[in-house]
Amino acid sequence: MHPALWISKTGLDAKQRDISVISNNLANASTVGFKKSRAIFEDLLYQNINQPGGRSSQNSELPNGLMLGAGTKVVATQKSFTQGNMITTEGSLDVMIQGHGFFEVLMPDGTISYSRNGQFTTDSEGNLVTSGAGYQIQPNIVIPEDAQSITISQDGEVSVRLPGQVDQAVLGQLTVTNFVNPAGLEPVGQNLFTATAASGDPVQGIPGLEGRGILVQGALETSNVNVTEELVSLIESQRVYEMNSKVISTVDQMLGTAIQQL
Repeated sequence: MHPALWISKTGLDAKQRDISVISNNLANASTVGFKKSRAIFEDLLYQNINQPGGRSSQNSELPNGLMLGAGTKVVATQKSFTQGNMITTEGSLDVMIQGHGFFEVLMPDGTISYSRNGQFTTDSEGNLVTSGAGYQIQPNIVIPEDAQSITISQDGEVSVRLPGQVDQAVLGQLTVTNFVNPAGLEPVGQNLFTATAASGDPVQGIPGLEGRGILVQGALETSNVNVTEELVSLIESQRVYEMNSKVISTVDQMLGTAIQQL
């Protein structure tokens, strides 16, 4: 098989994956707390025909080598954790992290996941949970049934006003968790991430301290996807895909011509 056919085939595969990444970004342009991804490409191994610096004669060496590439591949998808825009909801249980960090979420199997989505609600027992699957937020906060108002401060203190009481009753403390390398977190769906060896250990603490973001009640963080930027990337990937397809068509015509003339 002609090497150019295989090289162009790798280009088609890589761009198909790139378009899948872009389409996922666009599909989640309205997902609260979503973080966009980008595909990371690498060139494949080279066929080393002549080594640069090799001897061309007794007194001279090759200034350039002859090395033929084997194409490209997608080796990773990297999450971008830039801050999304803030939308005001006035919901007492809508909480945004302004800055770095994640909320801790207790999964049904007892493990901990992490999320930037602060759309919270309460379950039948008053526990503060995620609005989608109803997973408990950690540390656990229980909202009394007769609470008249809920206040969440910038440093995560949760308090409520109860009937017949003048002072606010403190229920607990929301925390924010940071990672050395957030891009190393594994996305698992439902706006959740899990820690990996690449992300480093979770460091939990009070919002606003040691580089952690503060909490903003009554607001949510939108997706950080820039739709215009993604559409431009989509057009670029489409053009590269078409060029690789054209190479395959051209090589096929060249081989057909050679066969007919032999």
